[in-house]
Amino acid sequence: MATRLSRIPPGKKSIATVAPLYARVREILDVARATVARTVNTSQVAANWLIGREIVEEEQSGKHRAGYGAKVLSDLSTRLNLEFGRGYSVDNLEAFRQFYIDYPRLISVTLSRNSFVAPALLAGSISETPSRNSKEEGEWQPGLLHPALSWSHYRQLLRAGRQEARAFYEIETIRNSWSVRELSRQMATLLYDRLGKSKDKKGLMRLATHGHEVIQPLDALKDPLVIEFLGLPESPRLAESTLEQALIDNLQTFLMELGKGFAFVSRQERITVDGDHFYIDLVFYHTVLKCYVLIDLKVGKLTHGDLGQIQFYVNFYDQERRTEGDNPTLGLILCPDKNDAVVRYTLGEQQERNIFTSRYQLHLPTEQELERELRRELRQLSVSVPPSAPPDKRAKRAAS
Repeated sequence: MATRLSRIPPGKKSIATVAPLYARVREILDVARATVARTVNTSQVAANWLIGREIVEEEQSGKHRAGYGAKVLSDLSTRLNLEFGRGYSVDNLEAFRQFYIDYPRLISVTLSRNSFVAPALLAGSISETPSRNSKEEGEWQPGLLHPALSWSHYRQLLRAGRQEARAFYEIETIRNSWSVRELSRQMATLLYDRLGKSKDKKGLMRLATHGHEVIQPLDALKDPLVIEFLGLPESPRLAESTLEQALIDNLQTFLMELGKGFAFVSRQERITVDGDHFYIDLVFYHTVLKCYVLIDLKVGKLTHGDLGQIQFYVNFYDQERRTEGDNPTLGLILCPDKNDAVVRYTLGEQQERNIFTSRYQLHLPTEQELERELRRELRQLSVSVPPSAPPDKRAKRAAS
């Protein structure tokens, strides 16, 4: 009996043959779409800025009659909506106006008062690389046009009341590829204020010009840590296991809240000493500081026993797990409340070396809450510095 040879149906053979070609073509189209999307976004940002520029110059042209500006925006909105469709409401036009005021150096263009804004000029304006608009070649600066920032990003950035904070959020959005939603959350949780509350004026200025830099352990740790994304209610019956599981379930967001450099290693890591077993809640490795970070979770007020426990974990890790190239292990206790005097007397100098405590908040803090926290820490800092300490030492500790 003759054996029938298997044959690949023509259609399937064609699909198999074209698969590599399809993959290459698809990659080209994906890149093209992304490029077009960035160009469209940047064009929209530039157009909105130029519209804002025209509105500001119109308001400054010497017409001071009462209600003149409001009437102009209303008429302009009506005509633009009729010709170009929705998107040019009075509120949006006012946003364009504020955009130009808050970002006066966004685009380097010079137009006469009655000049026509030609498409070529607009295209030329947005095609310039950020380095050409900056003072130093190859260096982008906050306040200048950047293709990674869409109009939605800029709308969110306009909500920052202080120029320094706005510049910081610009840098971090570009550096971390934040979506508009993530930028909104970081601003709502007052990231700039949390990172800068223990810094001196020079440190705050560096935040505004260089963003978040991690040089020492204190730079990597936030206090308070805002974990409202867990959706957990503030309750005395909250269990540590529930908090831990919620953090693991939202690990990606938790890593973003922890900040730059944190990499997850393990949870409930068991260590054994002379037959006794102990469990570390969360273990991370910090890729910038080159060290392990051990986190112990607490749902009640911090005690001296908690501090002794985290010190034990850190000592064990330094002796048994730390390898060549690793810096000393850091211990961090996350708790809803703490007594700074207990921390100071229990840890002593260790408080400034490798053991840290941070409060966590299950809700978004207000600026008033943050200001109260700052005043509390400043009072605590003045208590922790001995009266006999030389002035330069006090200044150094305050800056840290």
